[in-house]
Amino acid sequence: MVIIILFFEIIKSIVLGVVEGITEWLPVSSTGHMILVNEIINNKGTFTASDLYLYVIQLGAILAVVTLYFHKLNPFSPSKSAEEKADTWKMWFKVLIACVPAAVIGLLLDDFMETFENWQVVSATLIIYGVAFVIVERLNKKATVNDIDSMSYKTAFLIGMFQVLSIIPGTSRSGSTIIGAILIGCSRTVAAEFSFFLAIPVMFGVSLLKIVKSGLAMTGNEIAILLTGMVVAYIVSMLAIKFLMNYVRKHDFKGFGYYRIALGLLVIVFFTIQSFM
Repeated sequence: MVIIILFFEIIKSIVLGVVEGITEWLPVSSTGHMILVNEIINNKGTFTASDLYLYVIQLGAILAVVTLYFHKLNPFSPSKSAEEKADTWKMWFKVLIACVPAAVIGLLLDDFMETFENWQVVSATLIIYGVAFVIVERLNKKATVNDIDSMSYKTAFLIGMFQVLSIIPGTSRSGSTIIGAILIGCSRTVAAEFSFFLAIPVMFGVSLLKIVKSGLAMTGNEIAILLTGMVVAYIVSMLAIKFLMNYVRKHDFKGFGYYRIALGLLVIVFFTIQSFM
């Protein structure tokens, strides 16, 4: 019986790993998709439905960014010139500066915001930010920041302020930072890449916080389930990041905006019908 339960939890972990890997990097809200998928597969009261699992699985997605951008992120690369190494350090300082607002406000409101992890809030934020993407892209003018090296520290901090919005469930961390970066004058490519780099300390910090809060209380089976999800999230994230970067070089983000609106409406319809059953 234990083996059967473990088998089904592993299957769920694979499914959730795929969802996490795709939606963490696309500006469509991983939380919204996780809530909907968990409802569809009736995943309640299990380890894969816990906050610990849903946040720590993100570590697999983070490793995908580190893998794909290792050279760009590495200030010690022997193949870089002294100037390139200095630029890499400056980029990391910009990332850390952008992380300050979310680190301060996120820690203060972490427990409070957990009370808003429900379908009503998620559906609302999916639709609101979907509309925001469409409007921002229609108003979008020629970018003034076309690479991270030319980005000012002030711009990095302002993007970090937009990232704070992502503490509201359903907003999407990548979605809020990309919208903010475009509004400030960054190109779509810079907005997406900087969003990826911001995720490294932010998501690592959130995952670590959840692990500490759990008191490291995981069984051997739970660790196996979590590692399965992380590996799947890692592999799928590699594909999702490559897709997004290729996509934004040729298209704008309006398509993601329309998708968010449609998903938000789907969430409302799904849970409204469910409430009458």
